[in-house]
Parts: sequence; C-alpha cells; structure tokens
Amino acid sequence: MAIAIKTNSDSMDIFSVITILIVLSAAFAFINTKFLKLPFTIGLMIIAIAFTLGITILGKFNHFFLDEAELLIKSIDFETALLDVMLSFLLFAGALHTKLDSLRRLKAPIAVFATIGVVLSTFFVGTMMFYAFILFGHEIDYIYCLLFGALISPTDPIAVLGILKNANAPKKLEVKIVGESLFNDGVGVVVFLVIFKIAQQGIGAVDAGDIGLLFLEEVVGGIILGLVTGWMTFQIMKVIDHYETEVIITLALVMGLSMLAHKLHVSGPLAVVVAGIFIGNKSPKIAWSETTHNYVDKFWELIDVLLNAVLFVLIGLELLVISTSGEYLKFGLIAIPVALIARYLALSGPVAIFDKKLDFIPKTNLMMTWGGIRGGISIALALSLEPQMERELFLTVTYVVVVFSIIFQGLTIGPLVKKVLSQNSKDL
Repeated sequence: MAIAIKTNSDSMDIFSVITILIVLSAAFAFINTKFLKLPFTIGLMIIAIAFTLGITILGKFNHFFLDEAELLIKSIDFETALLDVMLSFLLFAGALHTKLDSLRRLKAPIAVFATIGVVLSTFFVGTMMFYAFILFGHEIDYIYCLLFGALISPTDPIAVLGILKNANAPKKLEVKIVGESLFNDGVGVVVFLVIFKIAQQGIGAVDAGDIGLLFLEEVVGGIILGLVTGWMTFQIMKVIDHYETEVIITLALVMGLSMLAHKLHVSGPLAVVVAGIFIGNKSPKIAWSETTHNYVDKFWELIDVLLNAVLFVLIGLELLVISTSGEYLKFGLIAIPVALIARYLALSGPVAIFDKKLDFIPKTNLMMTWGGIRGGISIALALSLEPQMERELFLTVTYVVVVFSIIFQGLTIGPLVKKVLSQNSKDL
C-alpha cells in the first residue's frame, strides 16, 4: 500500500507513517469488532475521532502527543493519497463484484443520476449556500459556492459500498445507489475541475466549447480506456491458468490503468470502474478457473478491507487539521440539510421519469437521498482548494457534512429502508 507523503523536513518517513496507520487501523478494528460491533467503516471512524479528541485533550497537558499526531497528519498528502493512490484500488474492488445484469436494466436512470443529477445538485447546493452566507453576513463569491457544491454532490462509492452491506437494502435499491456512486464520483471530479478552472481563470477565459471538450475527454475517454484495457487484460488471462499470475495481472491493471489515465488526461476513476465491471463479469465465466476466481475475489476483498480501514481512520484523524471556528461549524451544520435537500431535488426528476417504466421501490427518492453517503473524496477535493477560494471554511464545512453523512446516515439507512418497506406491502 502506498500513502502520499509530503516531502519536507518536518515530515515523517513513509515507512513510519504507513506503520502507524496500519497499527491504529488494526487497534481500532479490534475495539469495534470486540466491543462496539458497529458497521466496520463507521466504527473505525468514530473510534478515530474519539482518539483524536483524546489526543487533543492530552495535548493541553503535554504538547508531545498533539505535536506527534499533527506531524503524522501533516506528513500525509490526503488529496494525493486518496485520489491518486487509494481510490483506484477501492473502486476496482467494488466494480469487480458489480453484476452487469443488474446494471444493464437500470443503466438509463444510473447514467442520469450520475451525470445530470450531479450537475443539478452542484447548482442547488451552490445557490443555497451562497444565500445562506449572505444571510449570516459572510458573503462569498458564487463561483466558490459552486465549487463547494461540486465537491459535496458526488456520493462516495467507498462509504456507500461498505455501509450498504450492513443495511440489508433490497437489491433494486442497492443497485441504483451503488451503480450511481461508482460512476458519479468520476463525473463529480470532472465537474469540480471545470468549475475550479473557471474560478482560477475567470468566466471569460473559459468558453462552452472548452467545457464540453474537457467533459468529453475525461468522461468518454475514461470509459473507452477502461473498456479497451479491460478487454486486453481479459484476453491475456484467458490463455493461462495460473492463479498467482492472474492475481498479479489484476493488480497491474489497476496500477497501470491509473497511471495511463493520468498521462492521457482522462478520468481514472471511470476507467477503473469500467475495467473492473468488464473483468468481474466476463472472466469468471470464460477466463478464470474456480481456483483463480476464488483467489482474485479474496485478494481484492482484503485490499478493500485494508484500504477502507486506513481511509476511515485517516478521515477521523483529519479532525486535527480542521478549523473548529464557531462560525465555520455553524455553516457546516447549515450545509447538512442543504446537501440533503439538493440531492433530493436533483433526484426527483430522474426518479419521476423512470418510476413507472422500471417499477421503482416506493419512496426511492427518499432512500437514495439518505443512502447517498459522502466520504473521503469530498474531503480530498476540499483540500485541493486554493486559499483565496475560502479553503479553510469549506474544508470545515465539508468535514462536518461528511462526518454526519457517514455516522448518522450510515447508521440509520438500514432502519429507514425497513420502515419504508414495512409501510408498503408491494412485492419487491
């Protein structure tokens, strides 16, 4: 596993950082499994936040603990670690187990949710937060509010995949939420990059053609690259039967594909998802023996668990570098209902269009809204903001929304699904 380390004299070495994160992840996982028994990712993040608060309190009596903890967090480039390193592995692990048969029937609504839904949510969030800031006497440029809308609108596939496993959601609903989350983060990153470019250069420096071309290159280019590399990898594995080699080939695919996507300026997350779905659906039937299938599944399941553990511990520890200004926290609390309302509104149109044709589960919009968990991707994008873009404010606001989303929405999505379904006797 690789973690991006900031290279300066005040940073820990890479081995020390990875060792500390793995040790903390193992310790927190043990505490959760033995005592709390919460869903894995939620439990780890809660313990990490409690640990961070404990370190902060200890730091008031002895600065050594707080200084060492801050040195650890400041040694990690969270944005690079997640977006350029961990995300590809986690997305591939999720996509590998996503069945195409389920996605194929729902491809139209999932495509609309992941594209138009993200764009609409971006503008809804940005507009509502713009007026909220004015209302409380903290005026911010509209373009910066749109940046926040773009980074908070995509649901995090890492968080969603982990939490839905424990929610016992009906397959119809799970496919929609998981399918949307696998694709909308790639689209969300592209939307964020477009708005970021406008914020940097000014609206006059970017025309509609530039935006359309960037979107086409990133999204369509990522999908095509994923299909081509997935097909090539499938063909290679089809002519051998050696599970050790085939496991290594899948690992090489993810790492090589991420690097290639970066060089070609196409969406790496979308490329990895498409390649993962292709490999996961074609290979078990044709290219893999039962032994290979078992080993590939177990290998990527372990990668998924390990990186999820590290990621959610990191999210908890990020509290050390988040501003706890009362004003910032106030806007964070305001952003929680804003993000939920915006998602509900953005999904309403697509749900209404496809409802009767595809026989959606009752109150699909409500459950998809509450099941749309935000996670590390939003924090990573907030960290990439420049200081003049109200970086510190939006980082705190994003952190508050993410923590609420993972803990409260994550713990209550299961009961919500059960309650809604129990009120409707419709055959699912």
